[in-house]
Amino acid sequence: MAFNWKTFRTRAFTAIIFAAVMLTGILLSQWTFLILFSVIHFGCWREFFKLLEKIHKTTYHWLIRFGFMIFGYAIMLWFCGPQFHTQDYRLKEDLALPVSVTGVVMLVLGIFLTKKINVKAFGTAFLGLLYISVSWGMMMSLYFSQIIESVETKPAPNTPGHIIYDISKGWIFPLMIICSIWITDTMAYIVGSLIGKTPLSKISPKKTWEGTIGGIILGTVITGLIFTNINADIVRPGYHFYFAIKSLYIIAAIAAVFGTFGDLFESKLKRLAGVKDSGNLMPGHGGFLDRFDSLLLAIPAVWIYVFLFMK
Repeated sequence: MAFNWKTFRTRAFTAIIFAAVMLTGILLSQWTFLILFSVIHFGCWREFFKLLEKIHKTTYHWLIRFGFMIFGYAIMLWFCGPQFHTQDYRLKEDLALPVSVTGVVMLVLGIFLTKKINVKAFGTAFLGLLYISVSWGMMMSLYFSQIIESVETKPAPNTPGHIIYDISKGWIFPLMIICSIWITDTMAYIVGSLIGKTPLSKISPKKTWEGTIGGIILGTVITGLIFTNINADIVRPGYHFYFAIKSLYIIAAIAAVFGTFGDLFESKLKRLAGVKDSGNLMPGHGGFLDRFDSLLLAIPAVWIYVFLFMK
């Protein structure tokens, strides 16, 4: 596969703009983080329904489409922890339930107003709650308040003290996943363009084993090196919270590997639908699902590691 400089420049330019928007939303505050991924959540659902309508050769009632989207957003809100609280309002406790009810009511009305339900199409849409909404909910969960034990002076290891919740760097895990996938994708494209010969899969014929393996290795190493030098310092000077170096590399590797599977899965959906891109959000990158397909499988894998295996 010859290296195409024109394609690379187009992809690079749009990627820079995209990266600026993403980083602003992720790093500015927990509320811009929520807004960013709320937009992404609904954008993914919109394109998901377009693919399903082509695959199943059907049309969803607008109430069913919005019912799934709203109920899915409620699932996303159920994952929001104390980092998304204000003094008088809590997203999970105060908003998730009414949004859930709204989504269910819309779904029920949509079912009754549809003359003939395509059961297979409806069931596939239901799986979208896992594929899209649960994944973005887990992303909300990964943006968590770091729990730090402190005392009046710099604490020694295992010294008990007052608990401090710090959200100044709650973005560290979400940003790690995204960076790992970005770097892996870029390295896979470059390595595959230069030395790629063996096709990875019929689903995505442009991908090669050489590019995929090279991208995963380089993505893991580069991401691990970058985040090894990032400490989650809390606001009060002299207190630090360090993530184990081994865990950083494991998270980078998990994101790189499962991100590759996520890309292949979405490529399969597009092939079944007979389309090249899921949308036209970005020139050279496609739509929301094209841009975030890797995250949709990488996030649950990282979430499982962080909450079940990481000490």
